[in-house]
Amino acid sequence: MIFKKLRPYIISILIALAVGVLSGIATNSGMPIYERLIKPPLTPPSAVFPIVWPILYILMGIGAAIIWESTDKKCGTALSIYAFQLVFNAIWSVLFFGFEAYLLSFIWLILLWLLIIMMIISFYRIRPIAGLLQIPYLLWVTFAGYLNFMIWQLNR
Repeated sequence: MIFKKLRPYIISILIALAVGVLSGIATNSGMPIYERLIKPPLTPPSAVFPIVWPILYILMGIGAAIIWESTDKKCGTALSIYAFQLVFNAIWSVLFFGFEAYLLSFIWLILLWLLIIMMIISFYRIRPIAGLLQIPYLLWVTFAGYLNFMIWQLNR
């Protein structure tokens, strides 16, 4: 009985974490180059990223499960935005770490940021808690935008 109630949350969290694993593979392949880059002030140690990202993916998954369980007719649109931003999230890692395309990855991150805003709004309109759970993700991606932009500027 409890598994049946938790199943949407487990599946949703696992999907989000799977995207995180794929992003992590792209990230790991580019880490030797990343470590040699000139980085801006406020750059956290590399060990922070594998701690923060799983937390954010779990929050994304919980929010998506809350929406999935809702009976609101806008759920399909909200979950489509969610899925689309997950794809954008994964591609950013490939652009930044895989291709070292720092300007393109910054532009891509702006688009991701806008998708996250759209996701938050669509989630919030259905179930406010689902939208609020995405605020840490938005804040982290905003910070990542600063890091991405500055890395592009400092390493041209």
